[in-house]
Amino acid sequence: MDITIDASFLPQDDPEAAIAFYRDALGFEVRKDVGQGTMRWITVGPPNQPDTAIVLHPPLVEPGLTDDERKTITEMMAKGTFATIVLATKDLDGLFDKVQATGAEVIQEPTDQPYGVRDCAFRDPAGNHVRINQA
Repeated sequence: MDITIDASFLPQDDPEAAIAFYRDALGFEVRKDVGQGTMRWITVGPPNQPDTAIVLHPPLVEPGLTDDERKTITEMMAKGTFATIVLATKDLDGLFDKVQATGAEVIQEPTDQPYGVRDCAFRDPAGNHVRINQA
């Protein structure tokens, strides 16, 4: 069986801020930008991995969501507990410095974890937890 990851989805509530974070801070390319205003689905991904993408989507437009569910999602996004993505880089310290210089919210500076991983973490503009491992 041959399975690959095509796309993963993260909510965004400010398309321009999301583009600035994922394109300008992380160095991803913007592959698609569909919609208008705040109702935009933005596909980004690493330039060297054209078959892998992250779709940044408006969080509250899923059909069937109740008002209570919308409220819960909004609250979880504000706390940074709704969505997470884990990335990897060969130059963790260099990427950390680059992303931090953009003013992104730092959750954790580069740290050697007791379970063998060196990593750091940020929150993107929508509050998503973005963890980056040393490759």
